[in-house]
Amino acid sequence: MEPHIFTLRVYYEDTDLAGIVYYANYLKFIERARSEWVRGLGIDQVRMRAEQGLVFAVRRVEADYLGPAHFDDVLTVETRVQSLSGARIGLAQDVMRAAERLFASTVVLVCLNVAGLPARLPADLRGALQTGLPQG
Repeated sequence: MEPHIFTLRVYYEDTDLAGIVYYANYLKFIERARSEWVRGLGIDQVRMRAEQGLVFAVRRVEADYLGPAHFDDVLTVETRVQSLSGARIGLAQDVMRAAERLFASTVVLVCLNVAGLPARLPADLRGALQTGLPQG
């Protein structure tokens, strides 16, 4: 399956005094991309919480800052499913400027119930995600 692509523009508010994207903003960029990715899978997270009592939370992030992005750059965030278990989703998320990878991350999401305890991913979501898993 092709990666999910989310496009954004770097605004002045995203940069630091040196004119480059402040490091923490890459985490915001990949969060936005994940939200759009889940929406693109047909999952309404507000409805999932209201009807099933389930939410997603970030359990772990590994991040490598490979190059700077600047004000007015157009960036893309590529999101790919790497692994899937009963309550966890492993993702690779890269921030790109054209063909140049500026930021690489791996993210582990967990499914939680409203009490904050681990919960199994809904079957429909698991099925949609399995089509994006690497084969082999």
